[in-house]
Amino acid sequence: MGNSTQFILALDQGTTSSRAILFDTEGAIVTVAQREFEQYFPRAGWVEHDPLEIWSSQIGVAGEALRAAGIGPGELAAIGITNQRETTVLWDRRTGEPVHRAIVWQDRRTAPMIDRLNADGCAEMVRAKTGLIPDAYFSATKIAWILDQVPGARAGAEAGTLAFGTIDSWLVYKLTEGRLHVTDVSNASRTMLYDIHAGRWDDDLLALFTVPRSVLPEVRSSSEVYGEVSVSLPGGPVPIAGIVGDQQAALAGQACFERGSAKNTYGTGCFLLMNTGDRVVTSTHRLLSTIAWRIGDTQHYALEGSVFIGGAVVQWLRDGLGLIRSAAEVEALALSVPDNGGVYFVPAFAGLGAPHWDQYARGTICGLTRGTTAAHLARAALESIAYQVADLFDAMQADTHLDRTELRVDGGAAANNTLLQFQADLLQVPIVRPRVTETTALGAAYLAGLAVGCWSGPDELARHWQVDKRFEPRMSGDRVAALRSRWTEAVSRSRGWEAAPAS
Repeated sequence: MGNSTQFILALDQGTTSSRAILFDTEGAIVTVAQREFEQYFPRAGWVEHDPLEIWSSQIGVAGEALRAAGIGPGELAAIGITNQRETTVLWDRRTGEPVHRAIVWQDRRTAPMIDRLNADGCAEMVRAKTGLIPDAYFSATKIAWILDQVPGARAGAEAGTLAFGTIDSWLVYKLTEGRLHVTDVSNASRTMLYDIHAGRWDDDLLALFTVPRSVLPEVRSSSEVYGEVSVSLPGGPVPIAGIVGDQQAALAGQACFERGSAKNTYGTGCFLLMNTGDRVVTSTHRLLSTIAWRIGDTQHYALEGSVFIGGAVVQWLRDGLGLIRSAAEVEALALSVPDNGGVYFVPAFAGLGAPHWDQYARGTICGLTRGTTAAHLARAALESIAYQVADLFDAMQADTHLDRTELRVDGGAAANNTLLQFQADLLQVPIVRPRVTETTALGAAYLAGLAVGCWSGPDELARHWQVDKRFEPRMSGDRVAALRSRWTEAVSRSRGWEAAPAS
């Protein structure tokens, strides 16, 4: 590799692993490094991460990826960061030490706070300002919980000694050895504290959730040079030039720069996003309005449907039940039977997201008989991912009145041909998988590269996008309707299972 070649390093900090992917200026992958980290479940419905383990795993894989490629000083043009959204960290500005484990986006401990907010009639104000439906999913109630439950935390926040960040802010803080406390508009829009219309932290929301302004990061665009990395990397000092939440990053990585273009990511959860251009589209079908990104003076918005448990259901088959030894085995097991044998699996382990928004739904398996096998469970689990996406797709169609001609897909489970064929059948539209499926990391790399002049603009980036495989619908409409009717019935059985705790 010559020194004239420029590369972009994407730090992709996800819910179950930290990855670093090096891209060249054609958007091709050069090297990948990945490391899983521990998931903590201290109580039912609680999910936590160790922020220091996230940091050590992320800086570790960054070094691995650069060393594997033989990258030297001057060859790395920029770093882009993309991250699991909503996950909340508070740390001491003086020591850089977290005051509590990170509370993960899947965590449900603050559901009673949301119940009280809804009972007090505040939901519409939150929705109008943030584009979000009040839910424990978002960061605001997680911040309040840490401030109220950790001894001395609220006093520290009021005194200005504590900092809050989603994972992007935490990584930038560590990469710059405490010099920068920033986030971008896409991550800010997921906190339930940011007015997406006015473009600022909102005083009414801060008061509602009792969050002191002093803990908040500065909000910047998604593509600009924020500062240089201070810690030692094989590529030498390099600018951090892109920050974007993981699902918005995937939208960019799928080259969905035009209004009306859409993608679905099959990750730990599933996230269907459509670019709505420079205007906010308010959903009447319980989807979220959110900021996609800001590049220069141009801000794009998106309509989003969020499924909490997507690919994570396959992890549960592996780790919770021991039905498979690796996630890759699920497809062969599911294909060993001709159908689901009448079994429907609603993986509402963390409640139901869009379009249901039921904090108290729980995982449910319907239709078990003596003839049910591990293969039927595997097939039902795999199909549950596609059914949930189909519910989102219907809601998005109803909100936008746009006829989708295709849906672009990515994420780990997008490698599963059986899943994507079933998805095409349920939606009755073609599913298109790109050649580069690491679109989350690619989107972060694109935004960082734009900021340092590696690419001229979105039009050039769109020319990089290439199709790997296209899945055409094969199932009859009548058959799809019958299957989805049974799925809807199974969802109804899962709803409201966990009683709301007494306030």
